[in-house]
Amino acid sequence: MPKTTSTSTNRPALRRNQACRSCRKRKLKCDAARPHCGTCVKQWQALISVPAPIGYAHPTEPQCSYDPVEGLPLAPDTDPLEKIKQLEDQISQLKSKLYEQGASRSMSPHHNSSSTHAPVGSTSISRLDRGGISLPQAPLSMMNLIAPENSDATRFRSPSGSPQLPNANNDASSDPFMDLLFSGWNPDLPDPATLNHYIDVFFRCDPCGSRVLHRPSFLATMHLSPKDPGFPHCAILHAICAAASRWSPHNVITLPDGTRRDQFAEFHASKTRQYIDKTMASGEDIFSVMQACILLSWYFYQEGRWVEVWIFASFQTRVAIPLRLNYPGTFSTHGNNSPGAYLAPPKDLRDLESRRRTWWMTIVFDRIASVGGWIHAVDERDLGTELPLRTEDFESEAPIPSNPQDLASADVFTRHPPQYTDSFLLLIKAVMLFGKVTDFNVRGNLRAPTAPSKNQNPFYLDGFTELDKLVCSDFLEKLPQIFKNNTGVTDLPEGSCLDTDLYMVHVIPHAATITLHNPYVDFTDPRNLSTARCVNSARCILGAYYVLSATSLDITRLHPFVTICWYLAAVVQVQLCKYFIETNDSERESTVWGEINVLRFAMMEYGQRSPIGTRQERLLQGLMREIVRMTAQKQPLEVGVPLFPFSHSTLFRKDESRHPMGDDNVQSAPLPDGSPFEEPAVLANGSRQHTISPNGRSHWPMREASGSPSHLDTAILSSSSTFMGS
Repeated sequence: MPKTTSTSTNRPALRRNQACRSCRKRKLKCDAARPHCGTCVKQWQALISVPAPIGYAHPTEPQCSYDPVEGLPLAPDTDPLEKIKQLEDQISQLKSKLYEQGASRSMSPHHNSSSTHAPVGSTSISRLDRGGISLPQAPLSMMNLIAPENSDATRFRSPSGSPQLPNANNDASSDPFMDLLFSGWNPDLPDPATLNHYIDVFFRCDPCGSRVLHRPSFLATMHLSPKDPGFPHCAILHAICAAASRWSPHNVITLPDGTRRDQFAEFHASKTRQYIDKTMASGEDIFSVMQACILLSWYFYQEGRWVEVWIFASFQTRVAIPLRLNYPGTFSTHGNNSPGAYLAPPKDLRDLESRRRTWWMTIVFDRIASVGGWIHAVDERDLGTELPLRTEDFESEAPIPSNPQDLASADVFTRHPPQYTDSFLLLIKAVMLFGKVTDFNVRGNLRAPTAPSKNQNPFYLDGFTELDKLVCSDFLEKLPQIFKNNTGVTDLPEGSCLDTDLYMVHVIPHAATITLHNPYVDFTDPRNLSTARCVNSARCILGAYYVLSATSLDITRLHPFVTICWYLAAVVQVQLCKYFIETNDSERESTVWGEINVLRFAMMEYGQRSPIGTRQERLLQGLMREIVRMTAQKQPLEVGVPLFPFSHSTLFRKDESRHPMGDDNVQSAPLPDGSPFEEPAVLANGSRQHTISPNGRSHWPMREASGSPSHLDTAILSSSSTFMGS
């Protein structure tokens, strides 16, 4: 029986040299398919199905090439450099022709008017009169920064390939639009001058994301051509614009719930998310996009947009794991059976330290996003990366050996080597200390038969005593003297200074103390140690705010996590106020109401720039209203200043449905009368108490230069003296 004729035999035979070079070299059958033959495609698919060895990346497409078609001047063995030069010359000639067409078109009145009124960042499309080529419209502010050279052949390319930035008046006959078009500038980004302004604001003001970038080298790469591989990734630039817009707002609108929304920031945040989505699908530029994700995550955190915060917190940690950033040196070759790292080994010390900081900022964000009682994305036992170097050593690229401490070091929270200690490193340790408290609470509740209660003595729980000692005393007491005696606020006649990292180092342990002890608070028991711990920590957080508010420093420059710390302190004060209402102690109740509203004012002031402050203040206001409702206080104190309405767009819709905003029976949280607070009181830490005048205006008396208390206001301190016994 004759064989069935296959379809391949009907295909005409290939002529000489029609097969691809790879098949000819290996003497394999080739179907001469374009752009890649079937044989090369199958071999490439088999290759990428196996994980690449460490330090090696699979080719992105089959290695299949053909001899040049007849008529091309290049031979198969042409030198690549010569080919590149020849292509550049051809591009320059084409640019010159396009320029001549664009110059003639620009003489028309219609073109001049349309280009003059083009908005910043516009991507509208215009078509050349001849040739049918679509070109993006760029803003004039961007065009005026780039001037062409005199030579027609090299009009759009400098010897280094970088765009030229001289005064546009040097050559009045040039067309900056054409220069910009061929410079490779991303039309979605602001013009270079505006972008450089936002970058400068970002590094000067941002207390979060700027820690992951090496500022000197980043600023240097901004002078490269946008086409240069060393130019910063567009995802990072978009994220910087979104983050820095908080201190340089643009197109700000107010939403119905009273929060601000920056349309400029939202545009660049959406562009960053597009790059993140692209990387999730392809894996390209994964480390740069991960850094951009960190910057964007802090933007969402300051906005108080918790869904995005949790999503991006989990995305960062899951991306960092296959990159092996959690290993010592951010790279590992351990174990033949474990999957290899996606990233190659660090190129130099700067690259190594940049990876360390990216990893630790990922973990810090995960710990801060989990303070509500969620388990962490990466367990503490899986953090093998050593702590980063000091910021000054990172920026100067000093050849400093790696930090000898990591989270597994036995004394990492109580011993701080001077060569490896600054406020940023102490902030990492303080946040990780808070993370230990979250772990203890979550794991204890996970397997406990009943929820923690005030009738339970927590010191009988396994590990509680050691954690309490570390959080409540040892961490702050073992700080180096230079950091222990400095709260981050410097107020001198020649100028004030705020170290936001160091300020948070002194606040976070008190917030962690409240989180650890609050489930066991019992105000009816004067011997309850958890009550004393919480009240003392709330006082310390309030005192730290008094010290800062007594200066001319801008509190909106603080780390956004400070709003959570203020809220935790206010929760303790609200619980204390409820106890005073129930015991009919109106004098101390009035005092505590005043302190609660001091923290509310702080959140509202922070919310003028970062919506998280406004959102936390609304949560506190709702809690205060609930206390008033629960205690059936029929005649609350006089309201001194108007209150913002409680937001409907929160997680408390169920409660709001029971108590609609228009219900007259629902009483607003009362504010204290201004008269009892006319005289400032000096607290135990040496700062003066906030005073509230009858018209609702706040005044912050200056703190004594020595910082030592001259006297104590017993009315203020007596409100919690019952609970401060031990």
